[in-house]
Amino acid sequence: MAAANFERALALVLRHEGGFSDHPSDPGGATMMGITQATLGAWRGQPVTRADIRELSRQEATSIYRVRYWNAVAGDELPAGIDLAAFDYAVNSGPQRVIRTLQGLVAVEVDGWMGPQTLGAIRAADPRSLIEALCAARLRFLRQLHTFPIFGRGWMRRVAEIERESLRLTLSSRPAGTANQKEKTMFDTKTLLQSRTVWANVVGFGSIALSLMGFQTMGLDQGLLTDRLLELVAAGSFVASTVFRVIATKRLI
Repeated sequence: MAAANFERALALVLRHEGGFSDHPSDPGGATMMGITQATLGAWRGQPVTRADIRELSRQEATSIYRVRYWNAVAGDELPAGIDLAAFDYAVNSGPQRVIRTLQGLVAVEVDGWMGPQTLGAIRAADPRSLIEALCAARLRFLRQLHTFPIFGRGWMRRVAEIERESLRLTLSSRPAGTANQKEKTMFDTKTLLQSRTVWANVVGFGSIALSLMGFQTMGLDQGLLTDRLLELVAAGSFVASTVFRVIATKRLI
């Protein structure tokens, strides 16, 4: 599995979390390397101060991230790529939400426990499609938060980067020589369909065409429509990949 990926995943998380922060609109309050005062207090088993947050060491932060987030989503047991996507989502929104989201995506009982049935279903799913569906679900959740107008742009960039890196991990975990030209062509086509730039251009040209035809498009939120199209592509890709994998499995039995 992906036990060796923790350090790489943590480096990516810390790159987004940064150092000390105390944004007045952040409900988590003061944080250091993404660790809130409440999280540090729970970890140490006693109340902590803002000064304690400022002095948080990288070593202690690493321990917190491994135990409370990586281990909580069974990072060592997840396929490469899915581990990163799940870990970063857990850091932002909590392990329970991630586990329940994954369970819904792989169609097992949604009980918030990363048990053998859930892990088996995740391993049986197409990793790339599951990563895309998980990131799309994450964006849908973030859009519902009242702080999205403030932090939304940064969150979207973060999810996009985590998705790219997670997809790369799925490729790097394959044995050498397994990729063929057909697979590469499918990947290129898939990447094109998942490009925000491509869909933004489609929406933009579509709006111009509708305007020329006499339709009113001034109130159209092109950014939101683009994101909805990307979510539909991700969801459709996951469903199709899962169906084809089930069919292929039955043929081999």
